[in-house]
Amino acid sequence: MGDEKIFSKEELWQAALGEIELNISKANFLTWLKNTSIDSIKEGVVVISVPNHFSKEWLENKYHKFIFQALKKLISEINKIDYIINANAENKNTAAPEKEKTKKINETALLKEQLSLAEIEINPETNLNQRYMFDTFIVGSSNELAHAAALSVAKNPGQTYNPLFIYGGVGLGKTHLLQAIGNEAQKKEKLRVKYVTSEKFTEEVVTAIQNHTMNQLKNNYRKTDILIVDDIQFLVGREKTQEEFFHLFNTLYEKNKQIILSSDRPPKSIATLEDRLRSRFSGGMIADIGYPDFETRLAILKTKVAAHNFKINENILIYIANAITQNIREIEGCLTRLIAFTRLTKKEPTEEEAIRILNEVIKTPKKIFNIKQIIKTVANFYDIEEKDLIAKNRQKEIVKPRQVAMYLLREDLKSSFPYIGKKFGNRDHTTVIYACEKINDLIKTNETIKQEIGIIRERLNN
Repeated sequence: MGDEKIFSKEELWQAALGEIELNISKANFLTWLKNTSIDSIKEGVVVISVPNHFSKEWLENKYHKFIFQALKKLISEINKIDYIINANAENKNTAAPEKEKTKKINETALLKEQLSLAEIEINPETNLNQRYMFDTFIVGSSNELAHAAALSVAKNPGQTYNPLFIYGGVGLGKTHLLQAIGNEAQKKEKLRVKYVTSEKFTEEVVTAIQNHTMNQLKNNYRKTDILIVDDIQFLVGREKTQEEFFHLFNTLYEKNKQIILSSDRPPKSIATLEDRLRSRFSGGMIADIGYPDFETRLAILKTKVAAHNFKINENILIYIANAITQNIREIEGCLTRLIAFTRLTKKEPTEEEAIRILNEVIKTPKKIFNIKQIIKTVANFYDIEEKDLIAKNRQKEIVKPRQVAMYLLREDLKSSFPYIGKKFGNRDHTTVIYACEKINDLIKTNETIKQEIGIIRERLNN
């Protein structure tokens, strides 16, 4: 590798960790990447040392794409990552002062307990995690359309929405929903299901090219009844992989095989994606997952608590639901830390202990506002009645304030388009999309509307 001499193994891994930390929650970063290192780098293959089997499984199946992307960004010649277990990885820094060693022991005990709570159940043939079922997916206003579409596809694969394209931010439940489809369909009809991340698919294509086994790879994928590809946006910039996926897509589609895709953005917003792929991705059902509202976040916590047979003060759950508004994985990570603490200490944490345990994950929460406050603030700013803002009238003086309110609900609360439409007189979601796009365009060219929205946001935060 031409760039290998620039980095030592330690420098390369520290740089990669800095990049990875931006893409996953603090709780998961501490849990799964603690005591990892690069064991070797040779001929484009990076071998990463991990402390135990749980870490190996989790990094391979959940965070591999982030690790691969981070390392590839630093050294372009990297084309494969392997993981090995090094049982001594947790026993580093043995010469540390006694106080520091005690702290490390306590941290390690907590992390080990968190690892035992992971309950990884990956099917090696399908790559599906058996914990991801529809029964454990909490439906709220932010994901109801995506959930309904997923359920329909699971019941009638290849017949209703094909492809199904689900998009949304990190940690909002896309993977859960995708895998729930596969688990449900396989349970009912014993269909051949394949779940893969786009990073893993790219690795398989690269390996097949190197080993001259491309036909074998194609045949394996063409046998699937349901193909699920997570984080499809990572195909960007990989011409050969995009070409192979395009042909695979066409083959499966023509046979009425179900294709399910996820991304962090809609097809039209994936930069440099080939037009022919963008066209295929847009040809079926596109559903978004927005940020969960407070009620949904609290329901998720309560469901997880019940699943673990865990007792905890509801005020602690409310604290977590208020503090973490944009990432379900972080919410679950907080709860996992508290459960681990309880099992280690044999006692339920107090509110003060919970805040201390979670202080690495939860920062001081910002002021929380909701849909009612946004509607009220927008109505007051433009000096109109709240009922007029949400009613089905098209008076000229009402149209812009209504569009601003819709825009703020989408941008600041990350509400789904159907949910916003429902709150504004049961309008169609396309009306909401148009309103949001129009305000977004105006902000770029119209200083007045930009200032108005800035003032409204200030009022909401005061």
